[in-house]
Amino acid sequence: MKRFQRSENRRHPSNRFPASLAVITGGGAILAALLFAVVDIRLAAIPLTLFLAICLIAPFLPRVSFFLPIISRGQSGLKAVALTFDDGPDPQTTPALLRLLHQYEIPAAFFVTGYKAMCYPELIRQILAHGHTICNHSYSHDNLLMLKSSETLMDEVKRAQERLAEFGIRPLAFRPPVGVTNPRLGRILDGLNMFTVNFSRRPYDLGNRRLKNLSARVLAHVRPDDIILLHDVTPPKEGLFASWLKETELIFTGLKSQGFAISPLEELIARPVMLKMNN
Repeated sequence: MKRFQRSENRRHPSNRFPASLAVITGGGAILAALLFAVVDIRLAAIPLTLFLAICLIAPFLPRVSFFLPIISRGQSGLKAVALTFDDGPDPQTTPALLRLLHQYEIPAAFFVTGYKAMCYPELIRQILAHGHTICNHSYSHDNLLMLKSSETLMDEVKRAQERLAEFGIRPLAFRPPVGVTNPRLGRILDGLNMFTVNFSRRPYDLGNRRLKNLSARVLAHVRPDDIILLHDVTPPKEGLFASWLKETELIFTGLKSQGFAISPLEELIARPVMLKMNN
């Protein structure tokens, strides 16, 4: 399989917005409140309340660049998609997945956790040896991470980076657990020269807990330049591993039968997502 990683030392430009959508929206809400107050002071609460509601909802919308830039789709303009696998590596699913990807000559991006990379270093080496990309998915995959302090968030990202650096790589792309963001994440990632990559197509498999018709849920709605979210974890119910493997293969064959090219993530978004460090 072709090698998809790049090796370079130069710093990649920041992806921050000059002013985030949250700042622009907040400014607009304050201006609207002042104008409404001229008519009736009670009306001033309307735009401010709407802004607060948006701030509470936006973190849970993985495709919305409200507090920070979020890459959730490609920009190739081609009939192509990228496959991403979260939450691994896993001693049962990762080897089987690598064999399947090799069989169909498909590249993938693995968003791994630092803790599992520590537990299964040989699987990280196998992923890299097969020419795939590895990205940062936090250290422990705490689903409530975005509710924690900035110090905890920074520690989760940095510890995963440090663990993955032991394999001679430096991920540039970060995917937060469950795709949830917060107002502090952009500043933290920018300080680490990283950026957020979420997804535009997911089958709501609940971490391989919901496998019935998994492939159909992906193939029925896939669009060009989609970043597809799947999981590299053992299904929690005994006996479902074979179903997961079959559904995953059906996704691969179904995409090809529909005429989709499956591209490396970095090609789809036209930006490196992992660097190989010089020894």
